Amino acid sequence: MKYRQRHLEGKLAQLRRVVPVVLVLGARQAGKSTLLSHIAPEAARVVFDPVIDVGNARQDPELFLDQYPPPVILDEIQYVPDLLAVIKRRADEDCRPGQYLLTGSQNPMLLESVSESMAGRAAVLDLHFLSLAERCRMADTDRGWVEDLFETDAAARLVRRERLPPRDLETTLSARLWRGGFPGHLDHDDELLPDLFSSYMRTYVERDVRRVAAVDDPSLFARFVGLCAARSAQEINHSQLGRELGITYHTAQRWLAILRATFQWLEVPPFSNNPAKRVSKRSKGYFADTGFAAWTQRISSPAALMSNPVQGALFETHMVLDILRQAQAIPYPPRLHHWRQHSGAEVDLVLERDGVLVAVEAKSGARVLRGDTRGIRAFRENHPEQSHGIGVVVAAVPAPVLLGDDIVALPYDIA
Repeated sequence: MKYRQRHLEGKLAQLRRVVPVVLVLGARQAGKSTLLSHIAPEAARVVFDPVIDVGNARQDPELFLDQYPPPVILDEIQYVPDLLAVIKRRADEDCRPGQYLLTGSQNPMLLESVSESMAGRAAVLDLHFLSLAERCRMADTDRGWVEDLFETDAAARLVRRERLPPRDLETTLSARLWRGGFPGHLDHDDELLPDLFSSYMRTYVERDVRRVAAVDDPSLFARFVGLCAARSAQEINHSQLGRELGITYHTAQRWLAILRATFQWLEVPPFSNNPAKRVSKRSKGYFADTGFAAWTQRISSPAALMSNPVQGALFETHMVLDILRQAQAIPYPPRLHHWRQHSGAEVDLVLERDGVLVAVEAKSGARVLRGDTRGIRAFRENHPEQSHGIGVVVAAVPAPVLLGDDIVALPYDIA
């Protein structure tokens, strides 16, 4: 598999030179260990297992670490929680930076253990599936265009940016959405993807999910995963999710928490600086990968995706995930919100940094009209006391276009 540079490389390399322990969290097969091996090629690597006690790490963590002097990469550390206390003690005794590079795919277990045992000694980063820039470039992946949104000359900076080069296996928007951003899938032909996603689902449900919580019916949980994929880019309604599958509100809430804990689901909270106004109080949910989401809906090809009702939602999902991945590499990333009034006016994403608000809309078509900016203009009108930056419509346009009112239409594949 060809290595693709990640947006987080620079930040990760810097942190490794400062703190003794770095923990990279993310979904299974997101590329965590590959990234760490690239950053620290001299480090030994150990992959832990939920069943096998690799190297007797559970039975004798002290002896285990004696066999692997730092720097060392410890993969899926959640399977050996007792090892964290030993790492903490050794980091206290020897505070040299970059000694222990850890990965994990189950968020609550690890964060609780790290916060209790290694506060101030460990840096924690989240790694998601590949962004479009990471997929298309083989080198020199920078932070992307998100940071430009908060510059004083944002429009001019964005207009100067070029589009990303197409890859052989994904030359169109539908192909990019359908294939998704799993690093291990990008160099395989289309006919292999269904089997790869099927194997991933089975491994995810039978190993990861059962480690996080007791799920009595794995097949029903797999259907729940598909239902959430179909509801990507919508406001979260636990009662509706429960009714669709015949499960209770509380079960739907608990299962969605499992998806979040295993990095298969992300949520964007609503924006409101005035609780008296009639705005939505629900978060919006996003499936973690558009390719995996398309597979759960049994969409057989990029051509089939073009005419499928979920195409627009998957495009918005792609946009939000790409912005999130870029934002994580910025020293001061913006906060992400969505905005919707009960009257129907809405903005897909509101980015907030230093008191400045940037409204972003997703439109999967190749043309952007003035009517497509009504949500951005409504947001500004409803919050006149706020400082508003540039407005952006991300679409399948061939080049950046200035739309007036300090709003820009950007190609979804802008570099």
